[in-house]
Amino acid sequence: MRQNHYATKQMVTLPQRNTKRQNQVTVEFSFWRLSYTVVTTFCLLGLTAASGPGSNSQDVELRVGIIQRFGEKSTAKLQLEPTKGDRLRLSFPLGNKQQTIVTDKPVKLETVMQAVAKPVVQEVVVLGTYRTFETAEDSANKWRSQGVEVEIAQPERWQVWAKRDVYSTALLRRLLFENLQKSGAKMAYIDTKVQKEVPQISWVVNGKRYSPMNLAISADKNLIRLNKGEKSGTGRVYAGRMALQPNAYGTYTLVNEVSLETYLRGVVPNEIGSDAPKAALEAQAILARTYALRNLRRFAVDNYQLCADTHCQVYYGLSGATSKTDQAIAATRGMVVTYNNQLIDALYSSTTGGVTAFFSDVWNGEDRPYLKPVVDTPINFWDLSQQSLADENNFRKFINMKQGFNESNWDVFRWNKETSLEDIAKDLQKFLRVKNSPYAKFKTIEAIAVTKRSHSGRILDLAVKTDIGVFTLHKDEVRSAFAAPVSTLFYLQPLNKGQAELWGYAFIGGGLGHGVGLSQTGAQNLAKLGWETSKILQFYYPGTKIQIFNDKIKL
Repeated sequence: MRQNHYATKQMVTLPQRNTKRQNQVTVEFSFWRLSYTVVTTFCLLGLTAASGPGSNSQDVELRVGIIQRFGEKSTAKLQLEPTKGDRLRLSFPLGNKQQTIVTDKPVKLETVMQAVAKPVVQEVVVLGTYRTFETAEDSANKWRSQGVEVEIAQPERWQVWAKRDVYSTALLRRLLFENLQKSGAKMAYIDTKVQKEVPQISWVVNGKRYSPMNLAISADKNLIRLNKGEKSGTGRVYAGRMALQPNAYGTYTLVNEVSLETYLRGVVPNEIGSDAPKAALEAQAILARTYALRNLRRFAVDNYQLCADTHCQVYYGLSGATSKTDQAIAATRGMVVTYNNQLIDALYSSTTGGVTAFFSDVWNGEDRPYLKPVVDTPINFWDLSQQSLADENNFRKFINMKQGFNESNWDVFRWNKETSLEDIAKDLQKFLRVKNSPYAKFKTIEAIAVTKRSHSGRILDLAVKTDIGVFTLHKDEVRSAFAAPVSTLFYLQPLNKGQAELWGYAFIGGGLGHGVGLSQTGAQNLAKLGWETSKILQFYYPGTKIQIFNDKIKL
């Protein structure tokens, strides 16, 4: 959904990283909230008391998918290890009983492709494929309003599926699909996979091999090391427990069951960086807490809540935690951002490019009153009410300004990327194939043009003229369709390169990520200027307030 700020500092050398279930989440969350201890003291509690794995304070427990599709490759391996002087406890069903094995040795999980006596057919009706959860959720709500029961999945990109336990037979799925086609749903299709072999997880303890479909892992010290390589003692350490469980795609997910405050220890340093000023770290901690509590529904289809990458928040366990980030988490313990006593949609991104955006500038759905265009400067020198960035001339003037912004010294504040028509076509064809678009069959691109911008300058519609016709990309589709732009805040400059015909385009723009809500880069600059945490949050989310999370705050 958003881009990791801390990782983008090395963008030159590293590649860009690119929900019955709903009711269940609501019930479970209500239970967790009842068990949540409200902390009203804002003093620093110290590393362990703040959020350490040994803390005695009650807390909301999260289920985070840290390895989401384990088993996609037959060579996939993971190693779980106890920390020094500790033991792993492995629990799994064996027949009608639950068996538990204790070991102080590393446990290597391996994938074995097992032949099945009868081919396994996995089939779903895909109603749409999307870049982000937000756009997928808006589409899902529209289908529900039409009487179609759906669920949101993420086999790779986000998808809206006809709910599998409702459309549970091939006949029901085909009847639904025929009705969809008659109603003009061109992007819908039936995805059928026939598997003659399926991935099975196996592991060995004390010379004996086990292959359960579900596995619960815990440790006496409540710490488990996850190692993707062969060398013991390396890898990331996670607090809490783990569970290996099947998912909706025929593979497995490794889930970390961890308390909210401990989870934040693995988010804050990896999102904004441990060197950020105190006020910026505290703002990030409050937002990360708010974001997690509001987004527990994301992976209901797979029986967990959050992921560990930029589709949610970057979470690397306790690896990277520092005293400075732990202090920011402790100082803000229990604090969330609300609007009208409801958790806000705590969206944030790496770099806004000088102006934040409406929610609807990037995704479909209703706007949030607190998410609106804000010129990202400590002293505003551009009046959006007089110089709207929906005007192309105003936009180009704005995007060529470089000084006076909170992000002026950041390497992705402004960028210019030249791309040939050949490369643009390859990226676009790949995107359209994933979308199941009939335009994926085009051979050549004749022209590309921005046809509509938002008040904040984000591209709302981008038209592409090809040899088989003209089609339009909308909002966040633009970032998915092309490799060059890392935001939708850009304009196109045709390039001939000395040739008579069009060679390609320069993508000239600013920012990294969606640009909605807080800028992690901007927040750091404001903190350096002496702005307090509450003032920074009020700047990016006007009309909101900071509260201690309690049962009266709505989701």
